[in-house]
Amino acid sequence: MTSSTESSAEGLKDASAVATCEAPGTPTSHGYGWWADLVAAIRGTRHDYTNGPIGRAIFLLAVPMVLEMVMESLFAVSDVYFVSRLGAAAVATVGLTESLMIIVYTIAMGLAISAAAVVSRRIGEHDPESAASAAVQAIILGVVVAGAISLFGAVFAPNLLALMGAGEDVIATGATFTRVLLGGSFTAFLLFVINSVLRGAGDAAVALRVLILANTINIVLGPLLIFGVGPFPELGVTGAAVATTIGRGVGVAFALSRLMRGTGRLAVRVRHLRIDWGTIRRLVSMSGNGTFQVLVGSLNWIVLVRLMASFGSVAMAGYTIAIRLVIFGLLPAWGLSNAAATMVGQSLGAKNPDRAEKSVWIAARYNVAFLGVMALVLIVGAPPLIGQFTSDPAVAEVAVFGLRVIALGFPAFAFGMVLTQSFNGAGDTRTPTLINIAVFWLFETPLAWAMSKHSPMGWHAIFVSVLLAYTGLAVVSAVLFRRGRWRTRAV
Repeated sequence: MTSSTESSAEGLKDASAVATCEAPGTPTSHGYGWWADLVAAIRGTRHDYTNGPIGRAIFLLAVPMVLEMVMESLFAVSDVYFVSRLGAAAVATVGLTESLMIIVYTIAMGLAISAAAVVSRRIGEHDPESAASAAVQAIILGVVVAGAISLFGAVFAPNLLALMGAGEDVIATGATFTRVLLGGSFTAFLLFVINSVLRGAGDAAVALRVLILANTINIVLGPLLIFGVGPFPELGVTGAAVATTIGRGVGVAFALSRLMRGTGRLAVRVRHLRIDWGTIRRLVSMSGNGTFQVLVGSLNWIVLVRLMASFGSVAMAGYTIAIRLVIFGLLPAWGLSNAAATMVGQSLGAKNPDRAEKSVWIAARYNVAFLGVMALVLIVGAPPLIGQFTSDPAVAEVAVFGLRVIALGFPAFAFGMVLTQSFNGAGDTRTPTLINIAVFWLFETPLAWAMSKHSPMGWHAIFVSVLLAYTGLAVVSAVLFRRGRWRTRAV
């Protein structure tokens, strides 16, 4: 057994002890108390995440990241809640368009992964100048790529809906919605990149404020524009897209202002506003793997949507509602995963891989516990939750079954997501890419197609394949993480 494997196994064995003795708010860590730590995490603190108790460091990072993802969850649920009042065709429009937006999110996340890895490594090395320069290069790349994607989406929106299998009723109802959302997707792209840079630097509280602002505007403005309340025009399903684009645009502007103000750990000055081709090449190289990594999983979801659409608008509407609630449950858990990635990047920058590894095992334990509770809530409460989004018994049947089956896989996915994000935090974007290919493309996609098309299970098989893929992700990522090759990754 190699020394890295032994250290990894020891880290897993000792994770409980580390979590206990270094948990936030305990007298053995710093004597502050849970409430003081919570307030510090939300307000933001210049805490050095490369030293001190690991439990508290994860807590300070994770709280704003989890709350940030909660805001995303509320946005996902609120949109479909109001749109569901417009009928199954409108809900199906949202579901199909969101599957197209997955491409935008995928490319944005690829760049965001590489940007966060480089920024966190430079911060861990106590080199804020290089961190600020890397952030600027990531934003420049984001502007160029996002502009091209938005233009393409706005022009070809109806064609893209038809390509996804939308019927004439869905295209007639939602073509303008899709055009607005895809055309304004540059706001979502930049929001991904800038907030990832902030999280990599340890300024998670600033990223939280950005999302609170953006999603509050979206949640409030959405129903006003959908139903034409007061002086607002009645735009129907298109109103949801307009509200989303406005909210995200304001969020991007606020995030950029905070970077330029330089009140956090990452301060962008005029001297940083220049092109650094060396950093751009490094980001492009890393983001290529990162984008392909996310693309593998994203395209898999598109295939699942395409399979579900073949069973009709009712099945598609039920799937959309179930997935929105799944996202509501999963997104906060990504906050813990992002915290683990930041800890890994900064710890490796500080030449302390043991601290990086211990952080991952602790974060994984927290995440499994959190999503285990969330799974129980969704499984038990599925019927009344689904009932808030549809009164159609056929749609509800699909949604309840899908929500319960996928929720069963939450604990396994919680474990796998922390480990895969930790590879990314180390700058090793290749390993998670290979994991995604094996789990989603070589296993989940063929399984979903075969069972849904060539067995009596029909659309039920699509949800079952997701459950089995979550389990596979946990097993494969654990095996590869324990090999420890990520410890020596250069960024």
